[in-house]
Amino acid sequence: MNLNETPQTATGGPAIVLVEPQLGENIGMVARAMANFGLADLRLVAPRDGWPNEKARAAASSADHVIDAARVYACLAEAVADLNVVLATTARSREVPKRVLGPREAATEIRRRESEGQAAGILFGRERWGLTNEEIGYADAIVTFPVNPRFASLNIAQSALLMSYEWLQAGLAEGELPTRFAIPATDTTPAPKAELVGLMEHLETALEPTGYFRTPEKKPVLIRNLRAILQRPGFTTMEVRALRGVIAAFQGRKARAEHHEES
Repeated sequence: MNLNETPQTATGGPAIVLVEPQLGENIGMVARAMANFGLADLRLVAPRDGWPNEKARAAASSADHVIDAARVYACLAEAVADLNVVLATTARSREVPKRVLGPREAATEIRRRESEGQAAGILFGRERWGLTNEEIGYADAIVTFPVNPRFASLNIAQSALLMSYEWLQAGLAEGELPTRFAIPATDTTPAPKAELVGLMEHLETALEPTGYFRTPEKKPVLIRNLRAILQRPGFTTMEVRALRGVIAAFQGRKARAEHHEES
C-alpha cells in the first residue's frame, strides 16, 4: 500500500473474510479496524442478519468506503475462489493438520505472496464458535494469536484489528512510521554567519535602552558572553528568524508602553 494514499483510496492487502457473522455491530467494527490500517476488501459469507446492515454502518465509524464495497457470498468456496493463499484465524486444531503461524509471521508471508502477484485472504469465524474444520480446510495455514491462555477469547473485530495492524507493519522498514505519523524532515544546516551576526546586533540594540549593560566598562564583556551563548546551539535560518521575531515583539511592546505613558 502507498502510505501517501488516503484510507478511502488505498488498495491492496488481503481480503478480510467473515464467515457467517452474526452481529452487524461486529461487522462494522471489523470495517473500522480495516480502514485504520489501509485495508478495504471485506467479504461476508452468509451474514445472519442480511446485508446491507445499518448497525454495521453505524459501528464502522465513518469507514463507509469499506462498508459500501463489502461483497456478500452464499458460501465460503465462492468467497475465496479468486484467492491464491488463504489463512484461517483459529486456535490450533489437532484434527486439521496445518502449518501454524503467529500474526507477524502470517503478515510477512502475505506481503511476500502479494509481491509475487498472489491474492491473499484471511478467514475469521463466527462470534460464538469460530470456523469449522471443513472451513479451515480451505486455508493454507492457521494463524493463532499469542494471548493469555487464562483469558484467550478474542472477538472478530479484535482479531481483524491485530491482523490488519501486522499487515501494515510488515510493509514498513524498521523504525519507519506511516506518512501520517512521520516526523517531517527539517533543515538542520546552521545559519550563515551574517544572519547570526544580525541576530546578535539586533539583541544588543534591544538591550541597550533597558540598562542591561549597566556600565560602559562592562558592556564589551557582556556582549562577548551573549555572542558565545548564541554561537553555541548552531541555530538554523528559521531559528534565527524566530528569535529575531521574539526580540522585535518585545521592542514593539516597550514602544507601545512608552507611547501610552506619554499620552
